Amino acid sequence: MTYDIAIVGGGIVGLATARELLMRHPHLKLVLLEKEELLATHQTGHNSGVIHSGIYYKPGSLKAKLCVEGRRALWAYCDAKGIPYRSVGKLIVATEERELPLLQGLFDRGVANGIESLEIVDAAGIREREPHCRGIKAIFLPVTGIVDYGEVARSYGDDVRAMGGEIVTGREVRGIERRGGAVALATTHGDYQARYVITCGGLQSDRLARMTGGKSDPKIVPFRGDYLILKPEKRYLVKGNIYPVPDPNFPFLGVHFTPRMNGDIWLGPNAVLAFAREGYSFTTINPGDLLETLTYPGFIKLASKYFSTGMGEMYRDVLRSAYVKALQRYIPELQVSDTLSGPSGVRAQAMMADGTQVDDFVFEGDEGTMHVRNAPSPAATSSLAIGKYISDDADERFQLGTAAAAV
Repeated sequence: MTYDIAIVGGGIVGLATARELLMRHPHLKLVLLEKEELLATHQTGHNSGVIHSGIYYKPGSLKAKLCVEGRRALWAYCDAKGIPYRSVGKLIVATEERELPLLQGLFDRGVANGIESLEIVDAAGIREREPHCRGIKAIFLPVTGIVDYGEVARSYGDDVRAMGGEIVTGREVRGIERRGGAVALATTHGDYQARYVITCGGLQSDRLARMTGGKSDPKIVPFRGDYLILKPEKRYLVKGNIYPVPDPNFPFLGVHFTPRMNGDIWLGPNAVLAFAREGYSFTTINPGDLLETLTYPGFIKLASKYFSTGMGEMYRDVLRSAYVKALQRYIPELQVSDTLSGPSGVRAQAMMADGTQVDDFVFEGDEGTMHVRNAPSPAATSSLAIGKYISDDADERFQLGTAAAAV
């Protein structure tokens, strides 16, 4: 069978895209191919579950626009489907005077991005919202929430099936080739053919794009983030999300406190190089992945620029007391004995050969194919809006309104 469209990747972005396309074009023959046996097993299933506000992203960027739009759409979707979520709010806390200009700049960015109900609170306002947190000023974001994104993604998958889409798991795509008006996809369990293909491969996104002659950059460099978990009897220390003011000398957000839907409180994550693209532990090593990263000029330049910061992250990765010390800036009474080992996630960080990190979502396409080249956080929050954005592009690029009739 030749499908009208094939989606590669069963994470939250691929599923949201498939869902949106079928809502627009109910008669499309659509198949979604996922290499794992279950959906949403990588970035979607390993993230912190935060529904982001959109405050961090450059005004006018796709991240800013799609995060704010996607957050509102996600709330509405969860309400309609009965998926539980909680609007726990978020404090971005300054603990030193030098952070105050950065905090004000972040507040101004949030205003520019149209985020609702922003306010700056003083030390007393911090304690009112988080009695065990200490800081001199903070941004309070009541619109930040939490949800189980695995549950959301599986619900998207149910929608796809209900609308006649096919979801096939255990099918890793090993090759994509244009053949006379159609695209052939070679998988680990047989070949598939579609008029058009959209890849949403997350940690494998650059490799999928290169299968159709896509640019070598941006390249994915995997960074692992390890979490600690508060012991149940210490959960009273944290009510909502508590985040640091982002350090301009570090390309990640820094360790923070995140409530989970099951009642857990996650602490972290740190950010260290993963030794495999799907390496969720220190001991998981893929020699090919690691060699590709270590010989990539972009990573070499990034590692040189942030060498001391990176060493600090690795130190905290192996010494829990150092990890907890970083968290004590915000909750001084936290002790090492209050924590348990937690889960890990891997971030697909897109980079350029000059060492710069790609800040925005990136989409590219050529004849018959479209690739999501960069969709890290806040992609889960933004998923419904990203699905619409990709579908808008596909409608124009592939003339999908007439595709089904042509088969």
